[in-house]
Amino acid sequence: MKLNSPLQLSLPVHLPDDETFNSYYPAAGNDEIIQSLQACAEGRTEGAVYIWGPEKSGRTHLMHAACAHANELGRSSFYIPLGIYASISPALLEGLETIDLVCIDDVNAIAGHPVWEEAIFDLYNRISEQKTCSLVLSASVSPVDTGFLLPDLLSRMQWGLNYQLQPMADDEKLAALQRRAAMRGLQLSEDVGRFLLNRLARDLRTLFDVLDRLDKASLVHQRKLTIPFIKEMLRL
Repeated sequence: MKLNSPLQLSLPVHLPDDETFNSYYPAAGNDEIIQSLQACAEGRTEGAVYIWGPEKSGRTHLMHAACAHANELGRSSFYIPLGIYASISPALLEGLETIDLVCIDDVNAIAGHPVWEEAIFDLYNRISEQKTCSLVLSASVSPVDTGFLLPDLLSRMQWGLNYQLQPMADDEKLAALQRRAAMRGLQLSEDVGRFLLNRLARDLRTLFDVLDRLDKASLVHQRKLTIPFIKEMLRL
Protein backbone atom coordinates (compact mmCIF):
# COMPACT_ATOMS: atom_id res chain seq x y z
CA MET A 1 0.00 0.00 0.00
CA LYS A 2 1.18 3.48 -0.80
CA LEU A 3 2.42 5.42 2.20
CA ASN A 4 1.21 8.99 1.98
CA SER A 5 2.82 10.35 5.13
CA PRO A 6 6.50 10.22 6.14
CA LEU A 7 5.31 9.57 9.70
CA GLN A 8 3.84 6.25 8.58
CA LEU A 9 7.35 5.04 7.87
CA SER A 10 8.19 5.26 11.58
CA LEU A 11 5.34 2.92 12.56
CA PRO A 12 6.25 -0.77 12.98
CA VAL A 13 3.28 -1.87 10.88
CA HIS A 14 2.69 -3.32 7.44
CA LEU A 15 -0.35 -2.33 5.42
CA PRO A 16 -1.19 -5.32 3.19
CA ASP A 17 -2.03 -4.69 -0.43
CA ASP A 18 -4.67 -7.43 -0.54
CA GLU A 19 -6.97 -6.01 2.17
CA THR A 20 -9.28 -3.86 0.07
CA PHE A 21 -13.02 -3.36 -0.22
CA ASN A 22 -13.02 -5.76 -3.18
CA SER A 23 -11.49 -8.54 -1.08
CA TYR A 24 -13.82 -7.93 1.86
CA TYR A 25 -16.87 -10.17 2.02
CA PRO A 26 -19.54 -8.35 4.08
CA ALA A 27 -21.79 -10.20 6.46
CA ALA A 28 -25.48 -9.45 6.20
CA GLY A 29 -26.13 -6.08 7.78
CA ASN A 30 -22.66 -4.63 7.19
CA ASP A 31 -23.24 -2.98 3.81
CA GLU A 32 -23.93 0.44 5.34
CA ILE A 33 -20.61 0.31 7.19
CA ILE A 34 -18.73 -0.21 3.94
CA GLN A 35 -20.61 2.63 2.28
CA SER A 36 -19.75 4.97 5.16
CA LEU A 37 -16.07 4.03 5.06
CA GLN A 38 -15.95 4.54 1.30
CA ALA A 39 -17.50 7.98 1.79
CA CYS A 40 -14.80 8.79 4.36
CA ALA A 41 -12.05 7.65 2.02
CA GLU A 42 -13.51 9.77 -0.77
CA GLY A 43 -13.91 12.86 1.43
CA ARG A 44 -17.70 12.86 1.16
CA THR A 45 -18.41 12.98 4.89
CA GLU A 46 -17.56 15.10 7.90
CA GLY A 47 -17.11 13.99 11.48
CA ALA A 48 -16.05 10.59 12.71
CA VAL A 49 -17.11 7.02 12.02
CA TYR A 50 -16.76 4.52 14.88
CA ILE A 51 -16.95 0.78 14.16
CA TRP A 52 -16.78 -1.92 16.78
CA GLY A 53 -16.72 -5.68 17.03
CA PRO A 54 -14.63 -8.42 18.63
CA GLU A 55 -11.04 -9.16 17.67
CA LYS A 56 -10.61 -10.80 14.26
CA SER A 57 -14.05 -9.62 13.17
CA GLY A 58 -12.72 -7.76 10.12
CA ARG A 59 -12.29 -4.30 11.62
CA THR A 60 -8.63 -4.03 10.65
CA HIS A 61 -9.34 -5.24 7.11
CA LEU A 62 -11.88 -2.44 6.73
CA MET A 63 -9.43 0.16 8.06
CA HIS A 64 -6.80 -1.01 5.59
CA ALA A 65 -9.40 -1.01 2.81
CA ALA A 66 -10.40 2.58 3.54
CA CYS A 67 -6.75 3.69 3.37
CA ALA A 68 -6.23 1.77 0.14
CA HIS A 69 -9.32 3.35 -1.41
CA ALA A 70 -8.18 6.84 -0.43
CA ASN A 71 -4.72 6.20 -1.87
CA GLU A 72 -6.19 4.98 -5.17
CA LEU A 73 -7.95 8.33 -5.45
CA GLY A 74 -4.73 10.25 -4.81
CA ARG A 75 -5.80 11.20 -1.29
CA SER A 76 -3.54 10.97 1.74
CA SER A 77 -4.19 8.46 4.52
CA PHE A 78 -2.69 7.47 7.83
CA TYR A 79 -3.29 4.22 9.73
CA ILE A 80 -2.48 3.82 13.43
CA PRO A 81 -2.91 0.49 15.27
CA LEU A 82 -3.17 1.47 18.92
CA GLY A 83 -2.74 -2.12 19.99
CA ILE A 84 0.98 -1.28 19.82
CA TYR A 85 0.65 2.03 21.67
CA ALA A 86 3.41 1.03 24.13
CA SER A 87 5.98 1.04 21.32
CA ILE A 88 4.94 4.34 19.71
CA SER A 89 4.54 7.92 20.90
CA PRO A 90 1.42 10.10 21.13
CA ALA A 91 3.50 12.66 19.23
CA LEU A 92 2.61 10.69 16.08
CA LEU A 93 -0.83 12.27 16.27
CA GLU A 94 0.48 15.80 15.88
CA GLY A 95 -0.46 17.36 12.56
CA LEU A 96 -2.65 14.48 11.40
CA GLU A 97 -5.58 16.85 10.92
CA THR A 98 -3.90 17.84 7.63
CA ILE A 99 -4.27 14.25 6.30
CA ASP A 100 -7.35 13.43 4.21
CA LEU A 101 -8.15 10.20 6.06
CA VAL A 102 -7.00 9.06 9.51
CA CYS A 103 -7.82 5.52 10.66
CA ILE A 104 -7.21 4.68 14.32
CA ASP A 105 -7.48 0.97 15.03
CA ASP A 106 -8.13 -0.54 18.50
CA VAL A 107 -8.69 2.87 20.05
CA ASN A 108 -9.92 1.35 23.31
CA ALA A 109 -6.43 -0.10 23.87
CA ILE A 110 -5.28 3.24 25.29
CA ALA A 111 -8.15 3.50 27.82
CA GLY A 112 -6.74 4.37 31.22
CA HIS A 113 -3.59 6.03 29.83
CA PRO A 114 -4.07 9.77 30.41
CA VAL A 115 -1.38 11.00 28.00
CA TRP A 116 -2.81 8.97 25.14
CA GLU A 117 -6.39 9.87 25.99
CA GLU A 118 -5.52 13.58 25.93
CA ALA A 119 -3.69 13.16 22.62
CA ILE A 120 -6.70 11.44 20.99
CA PHE A 121 -9.04 14.08 22.40
CA ASP A 122 -6.87 16.89 21.05
CA LEU A 123 -6.73 15.24 17.62
CA TYR A 124 -10.52 14.93 17.62
CA ASN A 125 -10.83 18.65 18.29
CA ARG A 126 -8.30 19.66 15.64
CA ILE A 127 -10.05 17.50 13.05
CA SER A 128 -13.41 19.03 14.00
CA GLU A 129 -11.98 22.52 13.52
CA GLN A 130 -10.13 21.69 10.29
CA LYS A 131 -13.16 20.03 8.62
CA THR A 132 -11.01 18.58 5.83
CA CYS A 133 -10.01 15.30 7.47
CA SER A 134 -12.17 12.20 7.81
CA LEU A 135 -11.64 10.18 11.00
CA VAL A 136 -12.39 6.48 11.34
CA LEU A 137 -11.98 4.67 14.65
CA SER A 138 -12.34 1.02 15.53
CA ALA A 139 -12.64 -0.74 18.86
CA SER A 140 -13.55 -4.11 20.31
CA VAL A 141 -16.36 -2.55 22.35
CA SER A 142 -19.03 0.11 21.95
CA PRO A 143 -18.14 3.73 22.81
CA VAL A 144 -19.85 3.60 26.21
CA ASP A 145 -17.83 0.51 27.17
CA THR A 146 -14.36 1.78 26.21
CA GLY A 147 -13.39 2.62 29.78
CA PHE A 148 -11.90 6.03 29.00
CA LEU A 149 -11.05 8.09 32.05
CA LEU A 150 -11.44 11.41 30.22
CA PRO A 151 -15.17 12.24 30.13
CA ASP A 152 -14.81 14.60 27.16
CA LEU A 153 -13.12 11.87 25.11
CA LEU A 154 -15.90 9.44 25.94
CA SER A 155 -18.36 12.07 24.77
CA ARG A 156 -16.45 12.58 21.50
CA MET A 157 -16.53 8.84 20.81
CA GLN A 158 -20.30 9.00 20.74
CA TRP A 159 -20.38 11.73 18.10
CA GLY A 160 -20.87 10.89 14.46
CA LEU A 161 -21.77 7.49 13.04
CA ASN A 162 -21.50 4.41 15.22
CA TYR A 163 -21.66 0.87 13.78
CA GLN A 164 -21.45 -2.59 15.25
CA LEU A 165 -20.01 -5.17 12.86
CA GLN A 166 -22.41 -8.06 12.45
CA PRO A 167 -20.93 -11.57 12.70
CA MET A 168 -20.71 -13.78 9.64
CA ALA A 169 -22.72 -16.94 9.23
CA ASP A 170 -20.81 -20.07 8.22
CA ASP A 171 -22.07 -19.88 4.63
CA GLU A 172 -20.74 -16.29 4.44
CA LYS A 173 -17.37 -17.38 5.81
CA LEU A 174 -17.23 -20.12 3.20
CA ALA A 175 -18.01 -17.61 0.45
CA ALA A 176 -15.35 -15.25 1.82
CA LEU A 177 -12.78 -18.06 1.82
CA GLN A 178 -13.65 -19.00 -1.75
CA ARG A 179 -13.38 -15.38 -2.88
CA ARG A 180 -9.98 -15.04 -1.19
CA ALA A 181 -8.80 -18.28 -2.81
CA ALA A 182 -10.04 -17.18 -6.24
CA MET A 183 -8.12 -13.91 -5.91
CA ARG A 184 -4.99 -16.02 -5.45
CA GLY A 185 -5.77 -18.23 -8.43
CA LEU A 186 -6.81 -21.15 -6.24
CA GLN A 187 -9.87 -23.32 -6.54
CA LEU A 188 -11.43 -24.00 -3.13
CA SER A 189 -14.25 -26.51 -3.32
CA GLU A 190 -17.18 -26.34 -0.93
CA ASP A 191 -16.13 -29.61 0.73
CA VAL A 192 -12.59 -28.34 1.34
CA GLY A 193 -13.85 -24.98 2.59
CA ARG A 194 -16.24 -26.60 5.04
CA PHE A 195 -13.46 -28.90 6.22
CA LEU A 196 -11.36 -25.84 7.12
CA LEU A 197 -14.33 -24.24 8.88
CA ASN A 198 -14.95 -27.36 10.93
CA ARG A 199 -11.33 -28.04 11.88
CA LEU A 200 -9.92 -24.55 12.52
CA ALA A 201 -10.81 -21.47 14.53
CA ARG A 202 -13.72 -19.85 12.71
CA ASP A 203 -12.54 -16.25 12.65
CA LEU A 204 -11.62 -15.04 9.16
CA ARG A 205 -8.20 -13.77 10.19
CA THR A 206 -7.13 -17.28 11.18
CA LEU A 207 -8.79 -18.85 8.14
CA PHE A 208 -7.15 -16.38 5.75
CA ASP A 209 -3.73 -16.90 7.35
CA VAL A 210 -4.09 -20.66 6.92
CA LEU A 211 -5.22 -20.20 3.33
CA ASP A 212 -2.09 -18.14 2.65
CA ARG A 213 0.05 -20.97 4.07
CA LEU A 214 -1.76 -23.53 1.97
CA ASP A 215 -1.35 -21.38 -1.13
CA LYS A 216 2.43 -21.34 -0.67
CA ALA A 217 2.51 -25.06 0.12
CA SER A 218 0.49 -25.93 -2.97
CA LEU A 219 2.95 -24.03 -5.13
CA VAL A 220 5.95 -25.74 -3.55
CA HIS A 221 4.48 -29.24 -3.79
CA GLN A 222 2.56 -28.63 -7.03
CA ARG A 223 -0.62 -30.06 -5.52
CA LYS A 224 -4.23 -28.95 -5.46
CA LEU A 225 -6.07 -28.00 -2.29
CA THR A 226 -7.60 -31.32 -1.33
CA ILE A 227 -8.57 -32.54 2.12
CA PRO A 228 -5.74 -35.13 2.27
CA PHE A 229 -3.19 -32.47 1.25
CA ILE A 230 -4.53 -30.04 3.85
CA LYS A 231 -4.43 -32.71 6.55
CA GLU A 232 -0.81 -33.43 5.64
CA MET A 233 0.26 -29.77 5.58
CA LEU A 234 -1.58 -28.76 8.75
CA ARG A 235 -1.01 -32.07 10.55
CA LEU A 236 -4.71 -32.43 11.29
